[in-house]
Amino acid sequence: MNRAELGSALRALRQASGKEAKAVARGAAMSASKLSKIENGSVMPSVVDMEHILTAIGVSEGVKAEYMSVARAAATEATAWRLYQRLGYHRKQQQIQAIEARTTLLRLFQPALVPGLLQTPEYVQAVLGRKQLSEEQLARAVGARLARQRILYEPGRQLRFIVTEPVLRWRVLPPLMMAGQLDKLISVSRLPSVDLRIVPLSARQTDFPSHSFSIKDDRMVTVETVHAELAVTDPRDVALYIEKFEGFERVAMSGEDMRSLVEGIRDDLLREQETG
Repeated sequence: MNRAELGSALRALRQASGKEAKAVARGAAMSASKLSKIENGSVMPSVVDMEHILTAIGVSEGVKAEYMSVARAAATEATAWRLYQRLGYHRKQQQIQAIEARTTLLRLFQPALVPGLLQTPEYVQAVLGRKQLSEEQLARAVGARLARQRILYEPGRQLRFIVTEPVLRWRVLPPLMMAGQLDKLISVSRLPSVDLRIVPLSARQTDFPSHSFSIKDDRMVTVETVHAELAVTDPRDVALYIEKFEGFERVAMSGEDMRSLVEGIRDDLLREQETG
């Protein structure tokens, strides 16, 4: 099977399963029209699309491996943010949630913003509010992102976050709301499934925080750039991101030392609010 035959092969798989296209599309967190275009060969599915579709159909691991190998022929794929805007950012959040639901070990490095799984509603609103969405689209996107946070409380997960200190100081919100966001980080860091670490500005660095990235188990890395999201699945490339994550992990603060750093910045914000 080659890339040109992929769409028709997926359609044959779905039909053999007895499942309607609408049901598979819903399970794959995509529109029925997108699934139709994939099956007709007019749209090439990404690695993420392929995994979602095969899971929704319910194929065996052997069949999944065969189809995924074709999808991975292009190991790094980019999806422009404007496409997500057209489809609805809430669908993007649902896609991420579907991937996270199948992930046991999540490692996320973030040098610019509080990770989405750790954001307060006000912070989510501020971040997604920059995307020029309608009021309804924004409300649905915010709700979908907050719904993802249920994973924080699910047993059997390992959620490891590394954040650089400037993230705590970046004025995404007014001082009082930022203090509330930092309080949430302190609270969430005590959950048994969460390992939150902060790379302090005072630590000597041998690496540079080029951009944020998220590692799902050892199988996929997603990278956010200005214009698109990249999905990286080549094991050699995934290994590079794991190595980078572990390098920052070694110099990051954790436990009570980390919480003391966050509390100090939070207290500065509260004093600023009082005197402002």
